[in-house]
Amino acid sequence: MKMFPLMAALAVTPVAAFAAAHAEMTPMTATLNGTDGSGRGTVTVTPTESGEMLVQIDLSGLPAGDHAIHVHETGDCAAADFKSAGGHLAEGHDHGVMAANGPHPGDIPNITVAEDGTAKMEFFNAMLTPQMMGDDDGSAFIVHAGTDDYASQPAGDAGDRIACGVFE
Repeated sequence: MKMFPLMAALAVTPVAAFAAAHAEMTPMTATLNGTDGSGRGTVTVTPTESGEMLVQIDLSGLPAGDHAIHVHETGDCAAADFKSAGGHLAEGHDHGVMAANGPHPGDIPNITVAEDGTAKMEFFNAMLTPQMMGDDDGSAFIVHAGTDDYASQPAGDAGDRIACGVFE
């Protein structure tokens, strides 16, 4: 009879270990709004078994053309100009892939918005982690009016912030 509690503990331990190992595998989604408060789509970041984050972007209602997009360091879109989201999620790196100490984990390639105002993109980012995105002040996703030149410090000369969403 004394083996039953041991067997039960052994049966639960792998399940508990599996659950603990995958606790940080929860997707984080940001629902974006424009400066006028209208919806601009969603961005979902999902941890993967490889350690890279799967980033899925589905935007709408934006001006056609190329736009810079970034993960920003603070989960706050309250300011009318979205500056409350702070700078890019940098983790001690310089901005842009053209910088010797770049890129930031929050740097993402420019996105092209179609004539109908929509854009979709999916890619992997090995620099982002659930811990840095979900720290005490969270993180946000920003769409800029202009393009990122991938070199200018600290933010790629990307222009005004036209959409923002906080990762939940």
